[in-house]
Amino acid sequence: MRAMRILPALLLLLHGPAWAEWGDFDYEFEQDKPWVEIAAQLPAYPKPENLLPFSVSSATSNRFFVDAASISVGEDRVVRYTVVIEATGGARNVSFEGLRCESGERRLYAYGHPDGTWSKARNAGWAAIKFRSLLSYHKALFEDHFCPDGIRVKDGAEAVRNLKQAAR
Repeated sequence: MRAMRILPALLLLLHGPAWAEWGDFDYEFEQDKPWVEIAAQLPAYPKPENLLPFSVSSATSNRFFVDAASISVGEDRVVRYTVVIEATGGARNVSFEGLRCESGERRLYAYGHPDGTWSKARNAGWAAIKFRSLLSYHKALFEDHFCPDGIRVKDGAEAVRNLKQAAR
């Protein structure tokens, strides 16, 4: 009878250290690994038929578009896209950018030129999105199209659907 009481105690002692090792392994494995950005590939220059309009605010008369063909979500969870801004006076800015839903940051990768070429942006690191600005197109893309309700779109197709639905 006494042996039957000792056996479970021995099993717990033997099992304890092994469980602790696996418990630590699981804990360390499940911890968030440091975020690492993958290298961004420049997209094709935007074509007029691929431009999807989006609204920023009534405080600006500029027109804003995203090139549907350029939108992607990388393995690093960055939504990358080409944005085109047309000013009332006719000026046009084209840029290839990235947006991180998890951190509320944006990054400029390259500027587009009228001849259809790109220039890589120099020293353009990640910066916080200006959520209080009525003129921030990054805010509009974050809140309404790429990270609605703080949840990142799964892929470019979902982002395109969000842009098209908002344009109706």
